[in-house]
Amino acid sequence: MNSALSKPFLRLYLLALLFFSANAILNVILPLRGAALGASNGQIGLIMGTYMFTCMFFRPWAGRLIHKFGPEKILRSLLVVNGLALILYTVTGLEGYLAARVMQGVCTAFFSMALQIGIIDALPEQERSRGISLYSLFTYMPTIAGPILAIGLWNWGGMGAFTFAMIAIAAGTGWFGFHVKLQRASPPEDAVREGDGESKRSGKLGPLWICCLLMLFVSVVFGSVSTFIPLYAGQIPYGNAGVFLMVQASVIVIVRFAFSKKLPSDGRWHAGFVGTVCLICAGGAMLLSLSPMLGPTALYGAAMLIGLAQATLYPTLISYLTFVLPKASRNVLIGWFIAMADLGVSLGGAGMGPVADAYSYRAMYSVSAALAVVCAVVAWANRKANSEAGAVASV
Repeated sequence: MNSALSKPFLRLYLLALLFFSANAILNVILPLRGAALGASNGQIGLIMGTYMFTCMFFRPWAGRLIHKFGPEKILRSLLVVNGLALILYTVTGLEGYLAARVMQGVCTAFFSMALQIGIIDALPEQERSRGISLYSLFTYMPTIAGPILAIGLWNWGGMGAFTFAMIAIAAGTGWFGFHVKLQRASPPEDAVREGDGESKRSGKLGPLWICCLLMLFVSVVFGSVSTFIPLYAGQIPYGNAGVFLMVQASVIVIVRFAFSKKLPSDGRWHAGFVGTVCLICAGGAMLLSLSPMLGPTALYGAAMLIGLAQATLYPTLISYLTFVLPKASRNVLIGWFIAMADLGVSLGGAGMGPVADAYSYRAMYSVSAALAVVCAVVAWANRKANSEAGAVASV
């Protein structure tokens, strides 16, 4: 159990792959279906953003309930609700989509918290970053083939094929989830007492808020891409949303699999690394904005850069937080960090949709690039403060 690649953890990763496979299809189908039903970019962004906004709202609460009741009972309940949400997509319109996104958001909040807390608590410190990276890797693996499958369902299969796909995913995830064992993620009493003392020594949670701010702003870029690339690519003669998302997901999978051991996992603030990742994200968003003029190389180059940023930033920040946060409240505080990532993705749809309506997709991605540049400056400006926090936590 001390390796991120041991069999129990591989089962958890496979369950994550099955659970998130529906989103790889829905992220393409729902914007296209919404546009076909006459929805504006703002309405589409609201529907897509509701999912992550609901996740954000329930993350900290999920952490508390998981510790109180244990992950297995909650996991089995939410898998039933998730199945109902997937079926709801097949029998309703825009209003039903909004309700289904809320249901999915609640399920995802509890599901991902249960798995990530279990991984963090069960793995030794040097394996945490690798474990979280591999978990994230398996959540992204469906997006390699999912977008292409979604385009095929939209163009040739129709709603009948879409319905079959959702029912099959709901049934398969439910069956597998009911046969996976999860251990209760509760720290021992001595760790709690140690965490209380550590909280008093550290005195404040500055590193948490800095990481939350970075994850929030950069996730706006990720959310604007996942929500609007199916529509934006359709306006570019050589654009293909399925290929774009497949390239992006392939980069995420390759980087997280091949370089998971190389990601920082020592409890120290690597300002140069984090700032560079934010600049890479900014470069990807700017290339996306300029791709109508620069050609397909810029469009798919943007997919590679944004995928690289997604592959490295989240596991780096969450691994750092597992070292510097008080142990007594670590899981709940990590829930707040993940909630900020969810909020950013939500704002990437709900907040950036009106920008696209008022100006253009190009302007929207230019604003996204500016936010990522701000993140790079914040990462570099807080080099000293976060380094000192890491040193205190390691005492």
